[in-house]
Amino acid sequence: MDCRFCQAPLTRTFVDLGASPLANSYLRAEDLTRPEVFYPLHTYVCDACYLVQLPMAAAPEEIFSDYAYFSSFSDSWLRHAESYATAMVERFSLGADDLAVEIASNDGYLLRYLKARGVQVLGVEPAANVAQEAEKIGIPSRVEFFGSETAEKMRAEGLRPRLMTANNVLAHTPYLNDFVRGISILLADDGVATLEFPHLQQLVENNQFDTIYHEHYSYFSFTTVREVFAAHGLVLFDVEEWPTHGGSLRIFAQHEKAERPIVSTVPTLLEREETLGYQAPEIYESFGARVRATKRRFLEFLIAERDAGRMVAGYGAPAKGNTLLNYCGVRSDLMSFTVDRSPHKQGLYLPGTRIPILSPDDLRRQKPDIVVILPWNLREEIADQMKDIRDWGGRFAVAIPEVEVF
Repeated sequence: MDCRFCQAPLTRTFVDLGASPLANSYLRAEDLTRPEVFYPLHTYVCDACYLVQLPMAAAPEEIFSDYAYFSSFSDSWLRHAESYATAMVERFSLGADDLAVEIASNDGYLLRYLKARGVQVLGVEPAANVAQEAEKIGIPSRVEFFGSETAEKMRAEGLRPRLMTANNVLAHTPYLNDFVRGISILLADDGVATLEFPHLQQLVENNQFDTIYHEHYSYFSFTTVREVFAAHGLVLFDVEEWPTHGGSLRIFAQHEKAERPIVSTVPTLLEREETLGYQAPEIYESFGARVRATKRRFLEFLIAERDAGRMVAGYGAPAKGNTLLNYCGVRSDLMSFTVDRSPHKQGLYLPGTRIPILSPDDLRRQKPDIVVILPWNLREEIADQMKDIRDWGGRFAVAIPEVEVF
């Protein structure tokens, strides 16, 4: 078993979360009488390049070809996408003659804002069911997995985007080198590629172990991701830190021959990560013990609530919630149901735990005492949307970074 970037042998465990089904493999009622496949959820850290990674247990085609996640159902994420579009158009003077390509463009949630500002757009999205939703709102989409082969084909068609963007997809490819090589092939000579992904520092410091699941193959520090891009002739000239998804990086890449200067944020973040120890094994070795302690505290909390006769429900059906619930062994005896705004998930069941997914209106009908917000990164947005649970004395809770009731 070798590192997917540098091919060094993988021997050091980051955290072992046991076995879990694919995080987005939601069940229909007729599936409840059938067995499910559980895959190892054991992450390693490379001793050579410090890439944290999950060996490929399931191929991307099995995970992403028919996908249950639709970006447009998060209001805060839409605001983030709109502000991004405005910033990129202004900073890089994009206009009607310029093409913007988004990799893993989902339901067109971001490209619509660039299109509204007069930029030509094209999405590359492997999930046909999601790409169809983008087409419905006028966002042209190619149903393909992105890599060097797709990039060569697009370049042969004369496509050379001045802006490439890929949000929360770099972690989703097991073929990391081929993916970054594809960006280098397709990007215009003076183009900019921006990518957003959760920052490993935030995962470690804020105990975000639930963001580990089978569709996240890699977990990046800035130092390591800079090495990955450099190996394919791309220079990271800027980096921004964002609160999205519990703390993300937005990196800005250009070809080696491009002339944009390196922004001071780059050496500053490199120095911080070195000071904090992300280029040494100790920080990785201590993570597992904290995760195991969180599991015990979360179970103690749920058991105490149920023993006191209180009903516990969930809010959301995100992939991170499925990691948390499966790792902790939570079933419907501890969490009666969960709810989700997406009609694509309502009426289904969470994988592994088989907890039913209902509509948010069911919270108001059943009036649970505790509502555990599973997408904790959206806790303020959800608490505001569902503030009327306090009318019947209900309270919210989260499990990450620590169990908290509010």
